[in-house]
Amino acid sequence: MLAASGVINSLTDWLDRVSGHWWFLAVILVIALLDSVIPIVPSETTVIIGGVAASSAGIAPYNIVFVIIAGALGAFIGDNLSYQIGRRASRLVERRAAKKESTAKKLKWAADQIEERGGLLLITARFIPGGRTILTLSSGLTKQSQSWFMGWVSVATVIWASYAAILGYSFGTKFENDHTKAFIVAFAAALAVTFAIELVRFVKKKLTAKATQETAV
Repeated sequence: MLAASGVINSLTDWLDRVSGHWWFLAVILVIALLDSVIPIVPSETTVIIGGVAASSAGIAPYNIVFVIIAGALGAFIGDNLSYQIGRRASRLVERRAAKKESTAKKLKWAADQIEERGGLLLITARFIPGGRTILTLSSGLTKQSQSWFMGWVSVATVIWASYAAILGYSFGTKFENDHTKAFIVAFAAALAVTFAIELVRFVKKKLTAKATQETAV
């Protein structure tokens, strides 16, 4: 655990040092892509660092718009790669589900959650480290429509990249030498977004159920 933490800290320090180069945009894209498949890669922190660099005059030869584009594009490609991995593995999982009841139940639960919560779940999951990988894989495993998936993921990744980049851009001086604070604030903001989306979904579900009852009466 400590070794992994040390590697991530070293990577974060390196990201900070090279954030003033134009090719840092490619780094943002690659890390955002990898984070969709390997959820230990610090994509939020990378986008925040890009936002910090963009906010500091003379440090970076790019502006925040390019940071958002790089982050969103990398995340979009990565999410679709994760979906394809799930899709390719779906037959294997289905064969296992036919033999093992617990696997069948998990597969059905994932399909039911996606059907019930719809595309908003893809937006919510993008703000949860690890959650995005599980859901994108599950979308492929349960054979969700690829056009539906790509549409919602495009929205989710733009929202995610925008919030992380703007966070770094707006509070650049506070985060410049304190990446731990940047991570904590980013995680807290992600939880707030997730809570807000789930609250809206819950209220909408309750109102729909109430309207259905009233109609039946």
